[in-house]
Amino acid sequence: MTPEHPRHLADALRRRGWLISAWPWRALLYLVSTIPIAGVVAVGLLVIVAPLLAALNGIWLRGRPPEVGLLLFLAVGSLTLLALAPIASFPVAAVERWRLGLVDGRPLPPSPWQGLAARYRSTAGWREVAYVFWLGGFVPVAYWVFLLLVLLDLGLVASPWLAGDADEVIVLWGTVDTGGEAVPYAIVGVLLLPVLWYVAGLLAAAQAAVARWALTRPVDAAALREVARSRTRLVGAYEAERRRIERDLHDGAQPRLTSLTLQLGLARLDVPEDSPAARPLSVAHDEARALMVMLRQLVHGIRPQSLTDLGLAGAVRELADASTIAVTLRADLDGELPEIVETTAYFAVSEALGNVARHAGASRAEVRLVRAGPNLVVEVSDDGRGGADPARGTGLTGLADRVAAADGRLLLASPAGGPTRVRVELPWRR
Repeated sequence: MTPEHPRHLADALRRRGWLISAWPWRALLYLVSTIPIAGVVAVGLLVIVAPLLAALNGIWLRGRPPEVGLLLFLAVGSLTLLALAPIASFPVAAVERWRLGLVDGRPLPPSPWQGLAARYRSTAGWREVAYVFWLGGFVPVAYWVFLLLVLLDLGLVASPWLAGDADEVIVLWGTVDTGGEAVPYAIVGVLLLPVLWYVAGLLAAAQAAVARWALTRPVDAAALREVARSRTRLVGAYEAERRRIERDLHDGAQPRLTSLTLQLGLARLDVPEDSPAARPLSVAHDEARALMVMLRQLVHGIRPQSLTDLGLAGAVRELADASTIAVTLRADLDGELPEIVETTAYFAVSEALGNVARHAGASRAEVRLVRAGPNLVVEVSDDGRGGADPARGTGLTGLADRVAAADGRLLLASPAGGPTRVRVELPWRR
């Protein structure tokens, strides 16, 4: 199988073909295009930082506070910088989002202009401000260090030619007088060139990671909590409605339909076989019995009676016994499960065993019910052909939705050739 093409620089750095791919050049382009942006931002910051450093240096060396005019300049300049930063950071962040595509193909949501007041109130706006300060403060220092490393390495590579033009050349910790003495240093310099390519890639990847973190709109924690609460309320309302429908069907419609079927059966016995009413009455009696079976199946589909009578392990054992293939059950459960968790686990096993029987071509399956920390773990594995894909049907997708509604998650491992394993994790306590 062809390996997946890396979508971002950090992933490409882990690949063996890094040096012979286009990624080093993309990283270099990203670094070079950073220089003018970071330079402009750094100059703007130096307007405030340089006088501040001078004032601190004066206090350190002379032990006296700076002049009042300098303090006023620093105070006014700092307040002005903070006041204008959320506005000035918007175009810089827009350019950085575009440049990030050079080394990261993953989509980054844009940050449209939402008004002047929103720039000062939103967390996203101040994250962009923090990134701009980082771009103008830390990035130039890192680039200068990298540039020094590059110049030192180029000096090593060029040392044989430099030694031929001078009496004595200083190379790192030593001196050389002739080109022959400088050859080992040149060899070391050549060997360090790939290392510098990797260092450049690491520098670009680190900068891109900071940019992605700072320029991605932060998740609204309050909104997420409200979504979680609303989902819990919806699940609770669904469970209450499900129990009401089950109770109404079981205690209301089902007994009345049973009585109707019995009455039709008695009437059928009283009507002679050659009577004109015998045929319609027989059809009505058969339809009533079929409807009663259908209603019983509907009630069973809402919450199986075996689950109420036998618990999860017993109900799953019945599913295993009724399966068309050999099923081994391993259950290690202690304590009472919430009703929604128990019901979800039952239908997960039922759906998984049904898929095994219909599609897997397996000779045996195994069901495991265990408690793992705060979760109930349900695993169904088989020795079939594998290749299960949720995109090819709605069974696994619907099961995943049912599990998610119970605050759980579904994991699927089904390589071609098998085996297939479906793992469901549900919270033991809700």
